[in-house]
Amino acid sequence: MLQYITHSTAGRNELDGARAALAGGCRWIQLRMKDASDEQFMNVGRELAAMCCQSGATFIVDDRVHLVEPLGADGVHLGKNDMALTEARRILGPDKIIGATANTAADALRAIDDGADYIGLGPFRFTTTKKNLSPVLGREGLAEVMEAVRRVSAIPVVAIGGITEADIADICATGVSGVALSGVILSSPDPAATTSLILSLINSNIKQTEK
Repeated sequence: MLQYITHSTAGRNELDGARAALAGGCRWIQLRMKDASDEQFMNVGRELAAMCCQSGATFIVDDRVHLVEPLGADGVHLGKNDMALTEARRILGPDKIIGATANTAADALRAIDDGADYIGLGPFRFTTTKKNLSPVLGREGLAEVMEAVRRVSAIPVVAIGGITEADIADICATGVSGVALSGVILSSPDPAATTSLILSLINSNIKQTEK
């Protein structure tokens, strides 16, 4: 599983990055625009929703539970300081996807108890795309949390935070279901080709860990 989380640079905006990720085969896009107004978020979200629909991709919004239905999104991703997962579930109902960020085993187990559909676990290393970063986990930290999670649940867990192509094999060996990326794709000279490469690395390494 590869999740692309939108970001912007001087040369590429949220839609540019998402378009390239979809072209490279990614089928899960999260719209993240922390500093944008709801109006700005909706304007980008409408275009991104159409792109994801055309590509058959899952479309997730970051944080803004109240915009899931207006955008026709598949669900929401909640950070540790966002709305409580149980409240989001009450609002969105049983059919929408709700993901939760976790930094510790306790975070992850709480998310499972609260009914999360997947967990974003990290950060793997320092990343400039997120403010108020939680403690960096590294490979050992990921492995420790995954050991605790897998004792109780088969929930999909996606590693996040500063991940590059060179990290994929080590990360997949911890037992995660996939990775979430932003910067490495957006900053690539050929984002679509980088997306395709990362997907192939994830798929081959996940298969290795399942043997």
